[in-house]
Amino acid sequence: MNEYILKAIKEKKPENIKQLAEIVQQRFSLPKEEIIEHVLKLQSEGKITLKETAPPPIPERFHHFLRTSQAYWYWTTILLALATTILVFTVPEDVYPIVYVRYIFGSIFVLWMPGYTFIKALFPAKLPIQAASKELETIERIALSIGMSLALVPIVGLLLNYTPWGISLTPITLSLLALTISFATAAITREHQTEIKKNT
Repeated sequence: MNEYILKAIKEKKPENIKQLAEIVQQRFSLPKEEIIEHVLKLQSEGKITLKETAPPPIPERFHHFLRTSQAYWYWTTILLALATTILVFTVPEDVYPIVYVRYIFGSIFVLWMPGYTFIKALFPAKLPIQAASKELETIERIALSIGMSLALVPIVGLLLNYTPWGISLTPITLSLLALTISFATAAITREHQTEIKKNT
């Protein structure tokens, strides 16, 4: 099998261990873990050299950074906020079952998005709380986002109460949209600056 691994590396030139394991698996039908063990053994014997693939560099210019995969969360947030706003103004209360879509999007828009973008703007790279794993940090971020949304939305309502528009559907929706977009833009800007600093 080791000879076949060496032959596969020479002839098929896989880009990573996963691809190599898939090529070998077609011939030997063994579990990937076992094939990777053989590959690591060959490396320890000095017969092959594994190279780490470097992550793509962070673009210096902000508008180029907005096109990278790291900015997907930003565009998803903006699209979700705009979609919710459109649903609120176009779908009437008595149109069933479409109104349930409005309720679902509305709940996310009110209970999660303002807090999520605010936390992301404050801590673009990682939270100040040391998490044991990446999964735990994600759970903490979600919990903080919901908590912060529950704090921010009443403040928006309180401020609107002292304006000529008052507390009604249109001003609340537009205020939360503006708040979410502002925090998201601040967050993506800070994230870009943090990544640039990290790589210099």
